[in-house]
Amino acid sequence: MRLPLSRSFPSSRLPKGIAMALMFLLVCGVAAGQGRHKEHKRDYKREIEHLEEQWRTAQLTGDEPAMERLLADDYLGISMSGQVNDRNQQLDRMRQRDLVLTRIDLSDMKIKLLGQVAIVTSLAKIEGTSDGAPMNGVYRYTRIYRRYPDGSWKVTNFEVTRVPQSRAD
Repeated sequence: MRLPLSRSFPSSRLPKGIAMALMFLLVCGVAAGQGRHKEHKRDYKREIEHLEEQWRTAQLTGDEPAMERLLADDYLGISMSGQVNDRNQQLDRMRQRDLVLTRIDLSDMKIKLLGQVAIVTSLAKIEGTSDGAPMNGVYRYTRIYRRYPDGSWKVTNFEVTRVPQSRAD
């Protein structure tokens, strides 16, 4: 027969000092856990900000090895024209200089953490060429990172949309 919690472990049998000490430890443990959680979130956000800068630099310099490290094996990207590229196609575009960016100014970056996933949205003012045609303007993008068991973050998805000129000013 199972007794209700109040009968199987009555608080009235515990000395008041021990009961207070247990309550204090419980509250401190919960608070410490929340503090560690917030600390991890801050650390993860800094990591993602750093990766965003690595991505920007790799794009500007054509650093294919850096881009290889950033992109997950299952990466899918959607360009401003609606073209879907997997990891190999994206790296080929970089290798063949189909996409050449000479300026990327980022602003309005927001990072949302959901467990082992980070969702980044940002505004990017860019200059360059895509398939030989000039590409200048303001774009809003979403990039999704996944955190792997080894602690690394990789880009799994990307999508970019051109911001109409009247909204970009």
